[in-house]
Amino acid sequence: MTEHLYILTGASRGMGLAMAQQLLATGNTLLCISRNASPQLATSAQKSGHNLMQWTHDLADTEGVSARLRDWLQSQDPGQFASATLINNAGVIPPVVPLRQSQPADLTQALRVGLEAPMALSAVFLGATQAWTLPRKVLNISSGLGRYPMASQAGYCAAKAGMDHFTRCLALDEALHANGAKVCSLAPGVIDTDMQVQLRGTASDAFPDQPKFAQLKASGQLSSPEQAAEQVLRFLARPDFGQTPVADVRA
Repeated sequence: MTEHLYILTGASRGMGLAMAQQLLATGNTLLCISRNASPQLATSAQKSGHNLMQWTHDLADTEGVSARLRDWLQSQDPGQFASATLINNAGVIPPVVPLRQSQPADLTQALRVGLEAPMALSAVFLGATQAWTLPRKVLNISSGLGRYPMASQAGYCAAKAGMDHFTRCLALDEALHANGAKVCSLAPGVIDTDMQVQLRGTASDAFPDQPKFAQLKASGQLSSPEQAAEQVLRFLARPDFGQTPVADVRA
C-alpha cells in the first residue's frame, strides 16, 4: 500500500490550505479539521479524485474533537495506509495588546486552539495508532515567537513555547518504543498570512514591534503560503525528520 494518511488542522486558509492542496496533489488520504470547510479544497479533491474529508469543528472544543478523532482512527484499517501523520497547524492570535489589557476569553481561545488542542490530538492520534506497525509522525507548526519574547504577544508566544516544550517531552516518550512516532515542532518562517496583516495593522503604541513587521512586507521578506507549505512538507519528508524535536525550516 502506497497511500499515506494525513490529518491536518487549520486547513481552510493560509499555509494550512496550501499544505492540504499539495498533499492532495500527490494522492494521499487527507482528513482536514477546521472551523470552516474549504470549497476550494473540495473542488481540488473532486478534480483529482483523491480521498478528502473535511470536518468542521472548533478546536477550542478539545474534548469533542479529540473523541471524534479517536473514534474515527479506531474504525480504520491500518493496512490501507503506508504511513500516518498528524499535522497540528491551527492557531489563533489574540488581540495584539499588552497582557494587562487582554480579555480572559481571548487568552483562553488562543491557548486552547494553539496548545491544548495539539496536545490532546497528539495524545489521541498516538494512542489510537499505537498498535499500527506503519511509520507515524506528528508535526507541530510552531513559530519563532515561541522562542523569542515579544511585547503584546504573550498569549501567542506562550502557546507556541508550550508547543515546543511538549514536543520535546513527546519525543522522549516515543523514543522509548520500538515503533515510536517521529515528532517535531517546526517554525515555518515568516509567511504573508492574515496574522501578518493583523500585526502590521496594529498601532505601534500598542505593539512596539509593528514597524518591523511592516518592513518585512515592504521589503518582500515574507514567504507566500504556497512557498511555506512546500518547505514544511519537504522538511516533513526528510529521512532525519524527528531527530531534532524543535526545528526551523530556515536553519
